[in-house]
Amino acid sequence: MEEKKFKSGFVALVGRPNVGKSTLMNYLVGQKVAITSNKPQTTRNRISGIYTSDDMQIVFVDTPGIFKPHSKLDDYMDKASLSSLNDVDLVLFMVEPEKIGKGDQYIADLLKEVKVPVFLVINKVDQIHPNKLLPIMDSYHKLEGFKEILPISATQGIGIEDLLAMLNKYLPEGPQYYSADQITDRPEYFVVAELIREQILRLTSQEVPHATAVAVDQMNKHQNGKLVIEATIYVERDGQKGIIIGKGGKMLKQIGINSRKEIEDLLGERVNLHLWVKVQHNWRSDPSFLKQIGYDKKELS
Repeated sequence: MEEKKFKSGFVALVGRPNVGKSTLMNYLVGQKVAITSNKPQTTRNRISGIYTSDDMQIVFVDTPGIFKPHSKLDDYMDKASLSSLNDVDLVLFMVEPEKIGKGDQYIADLLKEVKVPVFLVINKVDQIHPNKLLPIMDSYHKLEGFKEILPISATQGIGIEDLLAMLNKYLPEGPQYYSADQITDRPEYFVVAELIREQILRLTSQEVPHATAVAVDQMNKHQNGKLVIEATIYVERDGQKGIIIGKGGKMLKQIGINSRKEIEDLLGERVNLHLWVKVQHNWRSDPSFLKQIGYDKKELS
């Protein structure tokens, strides 16, 4: 009996902000490794989620959504998205179930320069009537350049088996890069900082979420049977600091309660979480500070 060949490779997830790239990656790896929210530009950094089966390992690279840059951080996010396409085996271009608009056309044009196979993945198909899907798929067929066009729902699991089968077909034979139980290439402190930032995105509004960064200062000591985690939330203005703390510290306490639950689920142990809020003026346009809190790729130079 012929031995089944093992496939492996790196797959980039690209698309406009908020199309469900992080949701898909979390679904595939079976655990939250990338944060999600209903606000655009949730993902800022390249995050890899690792899917492993008996005959395949896929390292999914979740990139920030591609959009026109307005600040040094935005520019970093766009470059991080595009640079990820130079060193992968396949690209998944994710869109919502609607006829192609200017934003998707912009990305589709960029992808024409990519030398590896590109799949078009139409996400959130559970939100529309099946009769409306065919004309949408036809509008993308006219663009050409896509090896496959696949409808899915990353929240409901619709079409995921077909997607994995197609990835197996196109990916090269290769080694298992990571152990079967590893689900991300990011260190735990990075994911912990992201889980805290996720709660800020969910609980605050207007400009506050995008003016916020989180850095984990310490998470290596235990006290009374709990892991002690100390983290700083950075904002750009005093008024934002007041919003994050809230009346009588109520908002900061809620951020802490929600974050701690997510962190305990991730780490599988009890956590004592301490949060501080500091003002760092115009941090989004400060390359040295961006490097200090983890955006230290060469794209910032």
